[in-house]
Amino acid sequence: MWCLRVLAVKLTGRKTLINISKPASLLRPSNFQANCFCSRSVDDICFRPRHMSSEAKRLRSEKMTGKKIGTHNGSFHCDEVLACFFLRQLPEYKDAEIVRTRDPVQLAECDVVVDVGGEFDPKKHRYDHHQRTFSETFHSLCPEKTWVTKLSSAGLVYLHFGHQLLSQLTQLKEGDRQLEVLYDKLYENFVEEVDAIDNGISQYDGEARYAISSTLSARVGHLNPRWNSKSQDTEEGFKKAIKMVGEEFLDRLDFYQSSWLPARVVVEEAIEQRHQVLDYLMFTSLR
Repeated sequence: MWCLRVLAVKLTGRKTLINISKPASLLRPSNFQANCFCSRSVDDICFRPRHMSSEAKRLRSEKMTGKKIGTHNGSFHCDEVLACFFLRQLPEYKDAEIVRTRDPVQLAECDVVVDVGGEFDPKKHRYDHHQRTFSETFHSLCPEKTWVTKLSSAGLVYLHFGHQLLSQLTQLKEGDRQLEVLYDKLYENFVEEVDAIDNGISQYDGEARYAISSTLSARVGHLNPRWNSKSQDTEEGFKKAIKMVGEEFLDRLDFYQSSWLPARVVVEEAIEQRHQVLDYLMFTSLR
């Protein structure tokens, strides 16, 4: 004889344990195998989450893929946070581990390195902008583009991976005219600001009338530990920063794709048809 503890729920919503005693032969299914039961409790079976958390899945995937994104440890800034977010949206780096270190040995093991290492070499996927010899802009690397703001790691990653990134996020094909319009719009109205602030480039000449302290870069900076905080660990803040910049970028992309771009198409069509309207008005006025 053995007891099976069955969890029942009354109509009142309160849980009650009921003991049912039956011969083991009656409780055992006809196709029962001795090794198919485990010693878990009813609570374990009924209420333990059946799926791993997203963080656990990500960590397991990181181990499986083995891809690594390298950036520096310590205080973080908006440019490398945004660069890491961009890379994580690509299929090849979706589950990549972000290694935050300044150790050259560890960085050498990374598949892509941003904002650290003193090297800019797209063929090796090295995207640092701190070396004295670095002065690249969008225009210098892509002469057809007009922006001359010095690039940070965010701009470098966007320049080299931006079309693939936007294609992945919008389902537009690379080479699509609309995707190119979004590519330009998002650099000019989102990424370039991050480049300029990180490189210390002022938005204007002369003295400012007032200070702006609520930019995306400023809010990322505020996620770093304060100087007098008991813990100076930056890992948790870095994760929050990636989530924040990611949400803002995706929100901006959604606005430009679903609202701004359709409005732009309407205006373009109206401009193209303006001669037809003028011809019609001239014709009706002569009647």
